[in-house]
Amino acid sequence: MPTESSPVLSYPFDAVAQITLSNPPVNALTRPATRRLHAVLRELARDATIRAVVLTGERVFSAGSDISEMPDMQNDGDVLARKSTFENATLDLLAALPLPTVAAIDGFALGGGLEMALCCDLVVADAGARLGLPEIDLGVIPSSGGSMRALRRVGQARAAELVLLGEPITAETALEWGLINRVAPHGASLPVALDLAQTLARKSRSAVHANKRALELAFGPSPYEPAQRALPVFEEAFGSTHGREGVRAFLAKESPRFR
Repeated sequence: MPTESSPVLSYPFDAVAQITLSNPPVNALTRPATRRLHAVLRELARDATIRAVVLTGERVFSAGSDISEMPDMQNDGDVLARKSTFENATLDLLAALPLPTVAAIDGFALGGGLEMALCCDLVVADAGARLGLPEIDLGVIPSSGGSMRALRRVGQARAAELVLLGEPITAETALEWGLINRVAPHGASLPVALDLAQTLARKSRSAVHANKRALELAFGPSPYEPAQRALPVFEEAFGSTHGREGVRAFLAKESPRFR
């Protein structure tokens, strides 16, 4: 389990903050990690000296939720009260940060990991990265607004491929679809993201915030509200027979038997 120091906050350049997910081996977004991320984001929102934020992972970006936390949360109401409601609020805090944010993806961003990356304004992925929303193979749906954020970026047809097929796509495909902004050479996603962050840090902080708000208004309501409406759908799927089988099979390293 990660300690309350994960993720780690650092300051690689003047006016640039770096949040590093550090929970080996796959940087799972556990409940302690979510609490720490929430605290870090609140700290950065209050810090007038910071003008850009980079979100990255240690060795890989993130495989999303820690499935080992899930079996004891499949009773009615447990998953919302103990995990999903606060996780949704934390990712919405990231999306609403009044600072420009850049995600740097190495290895993979899956499930909640991709949901987290899509909360950032710009996304850079390593040439060998894989991105996906594989929740359907657990018998559930993306629980933190991933369907809505993907839909905004790539449209109905391609979002349907992500959530219904559940198959990870390459960085090149993600760029072609408009899911991400840049493909970096192998091993260079973080340097490219930091370079973008330095460029953004030289912009007017108030103008950046205003432009972020204007972009959000162009789409109507924030994805947070639809994501909140989707939580009961997630809870129903999560506690269903198929949801229980998907979690069991994942932890047992077996193929699920959806009957």
